[in-house]
Amino acid sequence: MNNFVTKLNKRLNNQLQSLDLEESDTIKKAQRSVRCIKNALTQLKAFILEYPFKNEDEEILFFKEIKPELFSKLIYYVKIFNIESRRPMGSHEIQEIYLRHELEKLTFFFNNHLEFYQYYRMNSTYLDDKYFIRGKEDLHLYQDSLMFYVDPDFSTSHDYMVAKIIANDRLSVFLNTEIETLSIKAANPNWGQLGVFEQNLQWTDSKTSLVELIYALHAAGVFNKANCEIRELAAFFEHAFNIRLTDIYRTYLEIKIRSTPTKFIDTIKTALLHKMEEDL
Repeated sequence: MNNFVTKLNKRLNNQLQSLDLEESDTIKKAQRSVRCIKNALTQLKAFILEYPFKNEDEEILFFKEIKPELFSKLIYYVKIFNIESRRPMGSHEIQEIYLRHELEKLTFFFNNHLEFYQYYRMNSTYLDDKYFIRGKEDLHLYQDSLMFYVDPDFSTSHDYMVAKIIANDRLSVFLNTEIETLSIKAANPNWGQLGVFEQNLQWTDSKTSLVELIYALHAAGVFNKANCEIRELAAFFEHAFNIRLTDIYRTYLEIKIRSTPTKFIDTIKTALLHKMEEDL
């Protein structure tokens, strides 16, 4: 199972990363991402329906971690599509009110499911055999979704709940980032008016590389005598290079745990040294 899941996730992540580079329109990117994720989920379901779990621990692992992580991506991009397609075109204040209302919905969800949210966040396991084993649902325990009734071979009572928690974490970052960007634009009316350079320069490396560079520059304090917020710096690069960075904090966390955290910085250092040697 692990081999299949690893390959499936790698293919999907490569597709989503390519979409990040190819598509700058948030709504179109969400639509295309949803199609990719639905295809991956279809493959995962077909595999699981033919796969006999070795034991209950493996089944719990699948429905508590593996499926929710993939399904959360679908929930996230569907929500992004809905939020952005309904987003008002008015002033910064109107847009901020709209985005804060969406944040309130996330808070309501967490408050409404606080007991299970705490169980999941504390890495508890004592109810895993009821939450994440097929056919062992306890109707006295609260279920967020009735999906396991519709598709009992590929669902448990709470795997959807875990997926929503993961997706909502990402949505919270997205919404807060959008609100911060609106604040920057409101304080700087001419923000993004970079003239001819805005049309001619486009970032063509990965977004992860750009986030690494942004955090490196921020850490070095090279702008405004180190008096510059990370989101303000990210917004500048978005406008300068015609690129959309929607989840820089999560990307930064992923960069930190890589085997080589400074992969991009190391690459450009090597490239510069090589250039210098050629010029001798």
